[in-house]
Amino acid sequence: MVIVTHSGKFHADDAWAAATLNVLYPGSEIVRTRNPAIIDKADFAVDVGGIWDPASGRFDHHQKGFDGARQSGVVYASAGLVWREHGARCVAILAETHAGQRLSDDAAREIAYAIDADIVQYLDMSDTGAARNAPGSYGLSAVISGFNPNWLDEQRIGYGEPTEAYRLGQFRRAMALLTDIMVNAVKYRVGATLAVEQVRQSELLEDGKVLYLKNSALPWTSVVRKEMPKVLFVISHNLGEQRYMLHTVPVSPETFEARADLPAAWAGLRDAELAAVTGVPDAGFCHNGRFIAAVKSYEGARVMARQALAAVEAARQP
Repeated sequence: MVIVTHSGKFHADDAWAAATLNVLYPGSEIVRTRNPAIIDKADFAVDVGGIWDPASGRFDHHQKGFDGARQSGVVYASAGLVWREHGARCVAILAETHAGQRLSDDAAREIAYAIDADIVQYLDMSDTGAARNAPGSYGLSAVISGFNPNWLDEQRIGYGEPTEAYRLGQFRRAMALLTDIMVNAVKYRVGATLAVEQVRQSELLEDGKVLYLKNSALPWTSVVRKEMPKVLFVISHNLGEQRYMLHTVPVSPETFEARADLPAAWAGLRDAELAAVTGVPDAGFCHNGRFIAAVKSYEGARVMARQALAAVEAARQP
């Protein structure tokens, strides 16, 4: 397969689009040109050529009259156009290859839609001027732009064809980075989906106010926040470090504000100091923000959870 995109400076939207197609057709030839004859012969033309026609592999958005946009109103650039057409298939391939999971068509589409909302639309927004470098002042679009050669590179390498050859190598590096980001995004969402039932079936302690997870790597916050309003604290077993973690439950994904904090007297303490305050000999630490603490034993975690609940109850007393 031959994937053509424009020569000159590249952006995150065309690099993401090419990376997506390369997942579908590994080892594709990447050609960067504005030559119409070469573009016409390509299997895919991304961000160049003046045509949006998925059936013929054409994904440009610069032509007069282009009005492609998501239902949310976010206008498509080449990243979104390719992802809209091929994202679900890309997700299915990455899920099977990197997570060992064969997804249904519906599940693949749902994950692809989530990745568009979290990543792809921001690349499009940056390219179309809707946001400078969304999200953040040094977001993914800016990171990818940094792979382009600057004037010092041009002075060192030479102008014209030497720079374009170097830029093609840099474009491939950007594609590789974006492919890794795709893989990680798919693995996270597949894992989160599979974890839901495990979290739902985990043991409730202390009259339902504490949830115990046998593996601290399980993504649990969304399930607990949406489905377990009574849970104030979560105990999880960190298998890699062989210790137990005591977590608070955040009230939203955007904040550390919790349903209930760990006791103020624990804040910032470690080892012997925390052990002295809690009476738990193997207590390890409590974060100064009072949203997580660690202890070596399950028994110690249970004791600290009870103390945290008691502190909550005491604070509620008139």
